[in-house]
Amino acid sequence: MQAFLQTWHQAAVTTLGLFWMAFWAFALGYLISSMIQVFVTRERMRASMGEAGAKSIGLATFFGFISSSCSFAALATTRALFAKGAGLVPALAFLLASTNLVIELGIVIGVFLGWQFVVGEYLGGVLLILLMWLLVRLTYPKKLTEKARERAQDAEGDDSGGEVPDWKALIRSREGWRQVANRFVMEWKMVWKDVTIGFTVAGAIAAFVPREFFQALFIGSGESDPAFWQVLVQSLVGPIAAFFTFIGSMGNIPLAAVLFGNGVAFAGIMAFIFSDLVVLPVLRIQAQYYGWKMALYIAAVFLCILVASALLLHYSFAALDLLPDASQATQITDREFFKVDYTLLLNLAFALMSVGMFAWRVKSKGLPALNTDTLSERILLLLALLALAWLVIGALLPV
Repeated sequence: MQAFLQTWHQAAVTTLGLFWMAFWAFALGYLISSMIQVFVTRERMRASMGEAGAKSIGLATFFGFISSSCSFAALATTRALFAKGAGLVPALAFLLASTNLVIELGIVIGVFLGWQFVVGEYLGGVLLILLMWLLVRLTYPKKLTEKARERAQDAEGDDSGGEVPDWKALIRSREGWRQVANRFVMEWKMVWKDVTIGFTVAGAIAAFVPREFFQALFIGSGESDPAFWQVLVQSLVGPIAAFFTFIGSMGNIPLAAVLFGNGVAFAGIMAFIFSDLVVLPVLRIQAQYYGWKMALYIAAVFLCILVASALLLHYSFAALDLLPDASQATQITDREFFKVDYTLLLNLAFALMSVGMFAWRVKSKGLPALNTDTLSERILLLLALLALAWLVIGALLPV
């Protein structure tokens, strides 16, 4: 019993340490994302995205890059763009870019995994979009797409006709920055449950799950030069692991660091990170927006391209001798989290900024309401509250 309590305490401290490492990166990323979302409106994006073509796909990728990293916000925006006339390929390019190419995700990956994974994330994001473009062109389901657009238009309604604000005037105004503060708080509101659950799961797995489990699940993990079939299996297991943990793109990163620390190959890690759009909650939302047939088609396309991208990245990095050495990765539980360094200073600065943003939001619009409209949101809220209770009790346990 004493050993279990000590491990529980270690898991809680590891979770808190992981969040301590990442807090400033989250806050910086969400500040940048909030500014862009306020000053670059959805109306501007709609006016720039049309049917499939290099220009439309390039613009969709750019708009995804500067948008929110929250998968659920990206899904809603993608539906709006698709309903208003964007082609299927540009709409999916926006969705992939907004969950794989966003600035804040790269910052967090750099904190936890290192520069090779940051490069892999951004190169892989572009590769995902190019492979998706090719695969959709080869398999384009015209009738299914038309039905999906009709369904999306019915769900979206008509919100056209609004005046597009002047971003230059908005950026100089107090109202513009009030909107940034509101957007900043809403970004945290959208992801706090995923982040809480994701970091808690990562801490618990790091403390409780032995290395042998990962070696059995990710065949070939820990080997310096795994065979192709082992790398392929790891690339397939990555999406399966993501499907059952169903944590959002930002919450996935500490768990990816745990996997890397246990010897999982570069391809397996990248496949896991890329899999945030093939998890069950996303599939369910896509089905609500477009119908189950279209949702399954999109999921199948994403699954194929993410496995292919992970393999291409792995062997491209290997050819250039740039693969990170999984066998030399530091165990998460061995890290020293809390010390006087740049992380402390950055966390203090961004904590003050976050408190100021939150106070401004409360003063102008009141406390943001919890989203409990659907069963999945209520379950997610319950899991997040249980995770918080687990952390508080575990951190306070005497050791």
